Order: sequence, then structure tokens, then C-alpha cells
Amino acid sequence: MPRRDRPVQTAPALSRYTDTTRRLFPGFALAALVAMAAQFLSEHYGAPAMLMAILLGIALAFLSEEPRSAPGIAFSSRTLLRIGVALLGVRISTGMVQELGLGLFALIIGGVFATIGASLAIALATGRDRLFAFLSGGAVAICGASAAMAISSVLPKRDEGERDLIFTVVSVTMLSTLAMIAYPILAAMLGFDARQTGVFLGGTIHDVAQVVGAGYSVSEETGDLATLVKLIRVTMLAPIVLGAALVMRRGAPEGGKRPPLVPGFVLGFLALAALNSLHLLPGWAIETASAISRWALLTAIAAVGMKTSLRQLLDVGGRAIALLTAQTAFLALFLGLGVALIG
Repeated sequence: MPRRDRPVQTAPALSRYTDTTRRLFPGFALAALVAMAAQFLSEHYGAPAMLMAILLGIALAFLSEEPRSAPGIAFSSRTLLRIGVALLGVRISTGMVQELGLGLFALIIGGVFATIGASLAIALATGRDRLFAFLSGGAVAICGASAAMAISSVLPKRDEGERDLIFTVVSVTMLSTLAMIAYPILAAMLGFDARQTGVFLGGTIHDVAQVVGAGYSVSEETGDLATLVKLIRVTMLAPIVLGAALVMRRGAPEGGKRPPLVPGFVLGFLALAALNSLHLLPGWAIETASAISRWALLTAIAAVGMKTSLRQLLDVGGRAIALLTAQTAFLALFLGLGVALIG
């Protein structure tokens, strides 16, 4: 009896990969297009790219309810975010501490913990949500939008979680832009020299782009030092997120699903920072990873915007704005006094 050839079957793993790609691509492509539009507006009109991505995303919030685009938008808002945060590790090295000096390094790290601690104390005294206080305090203390997104990814899932994230990112971006203009003037009024001004700007302004803009508007020396100080603040992202993950894991209900002991993206961040400290990463790899990180974070925040309605954002209220403003003022006062004393 003649033998019939059996039809060739696609490998199950490849089939699943293809199905997943088809399911996620529409939403991912939409978020990426929003990110590109935001970058275009930033490059041609000087507006902060993160802020533009959020606002454009919110305008397209209806797309997150479409069955074809919803999975990809959800993927971009969470998984892509973690990839972007992990890749930030290539910009970190232990040599930064040696260049700055122990006294100023301790001041910068102290500012991070003091700001988060003050945020939680304010929340406890005023009855505000402690998770929101931790989210906003971490964003102000560490690195603005990137820190807000990283911290949000390890907080418990709740109905208002994405709303709080968007509100925090919008607020810290706007406050950071105002600080970029006002803080160099304030430093000059306080009589800070180029070194003191660099430490003050890098230690208080929320987002990296605004730190660079403020620092180099004063002088090249100030810009270099401000950028260095800012990157030292970025190094605090990993321990703060790791600590939050451990606290959330401990507080998880018995029998419920617990978050991982150490989030994978935190391990990635630490591994890349260690490789960079050991000078094992070539320059092209650092530049490539930094570019991918920037685009991943921009696409992720666009996707988060697409999952948030303007009406939900307005529900946060004036007290939340007051809290973020108080956190920003506290950090500026703490660093200003410290720089004046340590010099």
C-alpha cells in the first residue's frame, strides 16, 4: 500500500510565537507611532517628549478598548516599560562616586531617602494614599517619569494605579520643566559657584533631559557635573524598586500570588551597571542600549497614556498636585542647604 506523505506541521513553539506577535503588533505599532510623533514635536518645538507622549496617548485612549489593539497597548505599557528601565543600567558605573566625592555623594543619596520619607510622612499626616505618596515621592527623588514607571510596575494592581501613574508623570514633567528655567536663576541668586550649581541642578531637577538643559545653560562644567549627579540619582532606582518589591511581597495575602523576590528588570539593571563599572561594555553597545531604552520608555508611557482617560486624571484632585509640589520644594531645600554647607 503506497505510503502517504503526512502534512508538514508547524512547530508548536513557532506557532505560539507567531500568534502572540499577531496579537500584540497592532497595539504596539500604535504606541510606537505615538512615541515617534512625540519625539518629532520635542525635536522641532522643544516640548518634553515624555509629556507629549502622554498627552497624545490620552487623546487616543479609546484605542485601548478596541479588541485588536488592546493587548499590544497593555504589553507596551508594562513589558516594554521594564525593558527600558533595565537598559538604563548601561549608563551607571561606580566611577561616578569617585569623581564626585564621598560628602556630596552622601548628600545626594540622603536627598533621595529624605524626600521619599517626607512624602510618606505627609501622606500619613494628611490621610493621603501611601502608595501614591511613595510613587510620586520616588519620581521626584530619583529620575522623574522613568522612576514613576519603574515603581508603578511593582506596586499592587488597583483600579486607580494607571491614573496615578499618568498624573505623576505629567506633574513631574511639568515641574521639571519649570525647574529647568527657575533653578539656574535661583542658584545664581544664592551665590553658588559652577560646581555647587551643577550639584544643585543635578540633585533636584526630576528628568534627565531637563537636568542637561539647565546645566549646560550655565556652563559646560556645570552641565557635566549636573549630568553626573543626575545619573547617581538614577542608580537609586534599583535599590528603591527592589525594596518596594520586597515590602509588597511580604504584604501579599497568604495563598495569593506573590510578586517575584527580585523583579527581573531590576536584576537586568544591576547586571548592566556592573558590566559597565568593569568596563566590559563597548561604546557602541552602551549607545545602542541607551537609544533602545529611551525609545522603549517613550513608547511605554505613550501606551500608559492610551490606557488612561482624561476624566480619571482629573479625579486625582488638587491635594495630589499640592503633594507633588511640596515634595519638589522639600528636595530643593534639602539639596540647597546641603550644597551650601558642604560646597
